[in-house]
Amino acid sequence: MFLVNSMNQAWEVLGQLDPSDPTFWKEFLTGMLKPAAATSVVAMAMALSFSQKLALEKEMLFAMARAFLQLSVIGFVLQFIFTQKNVGWILLAYLFMVSVAAYTAGERAKQVPRGKYIAGMSILAGTLVTMLLLVVLNVFPFTPRYIIPVAGMMVGNAMTVVGVTMKKLRDDVKIQKNLVETALALGATPRQATLQQVKRSLSIALSPNIDSAKTVGLIALPGAMTGLIMGGASPIEAVQLQIVVMYMMIGAATVSSILCTYLCWPAFFTRAYQLEYNVFSVD
Repeated sequence: MFLVNSMNQAWEVLGQLDPSDPTFWKEFLTGMLKPAAATSVVAMAMALSFSQKLALEKEMLFAMARAFLQLSVIGFVLQFIFTQKNVGWILLAYLFMVSVAAYTAGERAKQVPRGKYIAGMSILAGTLVTMLLLVVLNVFPFTPRYIIPVAGMMVGNAMTVVGVTMKKLRDDVKIQKNLVETALALGATPRQATLQQVKRSLSIALSPNIDSAKTVGLIALPGAMTGLIMGGASPIEAVQLQIVVMYMMIGAATVSSILCTYLCWPAFFTRAYQLEYNVFSVD
């Protein structure tokens, strides 16, 4: 229940806002004064880029404008979904996040055939299993207000891990192609022949999550914890929620990354247990 109470405090103000109420727009525009003031920091970064001749000004401006637009739109979308209290909207929002994450992870590993499909299935399975476990254990109630933010954190993290895993696994198999083919010639299965490459790719992909868990709170306060504290929750409640967030992200990322290695094998090997040379012939 402490998680429910903590998140209720963070979402209390949002839940009271109604876009059909004239005061909503007044409060919204007033609230946007702070992001507008924060653009001074971006202006400083652009000025430094210009002075150092980095030629990043246009990219920074585009990135900031896109972030502003995306976050503003998603704010209204979430406001709408939260007021509907419909399971269908939860599933639709979740599948949309998984689809975008699958496309992004697949683009990172372009050389992996059906990479977007592999990433999508891996992210969907890993985050779904983790989320169902949290709901069954009553860590979070199955409502849009809780499930969508939780799913977003897990999907975003799993996206990065899966993308790195696929790319690193393909690159390592290409570099050590002779060793893999030798193992296959001696009767090894694709799993046995690429065991070391799989371990290496998973280790590299999951290391940032593990290192983050080791140093959480010592170097910087994580986003969920910071948001709750700024929203009025007590530091103890914020810490309790952050522990759950760290655990669920590691769990979902591990399941997703391991699953994607299994799904990569049909793309890397033929049915005769031979390497697909067209996969490893391009850079």
